[in-house]
Amino acid sequence: MIELITTGDGSHSLLNTSLDETYHSRHGALQESKYVFIKQGLNFFIEKAGNKQVSILEVGFGTGLNAWLTLQEAQALNISIHYTSLETYPLPKSVWPSLNYATGSEFEKDFEKLHEAEWNKEVLINKDFSLHKVEQSLQEFDVVGKSFDIIYFDAFAPNKQPELWEASILQKVVISLNPSGVFVTYCAKGQLKRDLKSFDLVVESLPGPPGKREMVRALKK
Repeated sequence: MIELITTGDGSHSLLNTSLDETYHSRHGALQESKYVFIKQGLNFFIEKAGNKQVSILEVGFGTGLNAWLTLQEAQALNISIHYTSLETYPLPKSVWPSLNYATGSEFEKDFEKLHEAEWNKEVLINKDFSLHKVEQSLQEFDVVGKSFDIIYFDAFAPNKQPELWEASILQKVVISLNPSGVFVTYCAKGQLKRDLKSFDLVVESLPGPPGKREMVRALKK
């Protein structure tokens, strides 16, 4: 069962009651996504690589918050983004319209378009942003022939969904990273860092968003 909750910064998140796990930090959903995935992921990559066309894989479409923030950043930076997002259990339309991220925003219609976009098909949301939502688990997703500049690894926590954090699964997505690509996640478990280092990535422990001591970013050589 899914319940709507309000986090510390006033933005909504969802609570999966069967897992007893929230989709975002209770300290602030919006500030967490902006800091972890936009600032330490997308912005970092653009500043480092200077690419005007960027390919992103997100593990966990969830509420669509990361995708919506990335779409806004694409317009602000005048870059083109191809965004692939995996989700095993898409939110029903009875849930996502209640989320308050876009309420009253100039990007409100874009938030609706992200959720209304057909699954398993590439959809052009606007001239800067194409979206391919894949209704499939990470274990099922075939990375052969696919390559990404950035991976937003936003699965539920390792103690809730350990199968998504196994070394073999992490290696599968890391293989799809382009040279100089960036893997970014809110998680900072020691085992995660050891696994990423074993794949010859350069692993950084960064200060976390409010309420969290650390997060991880890893760079492909």
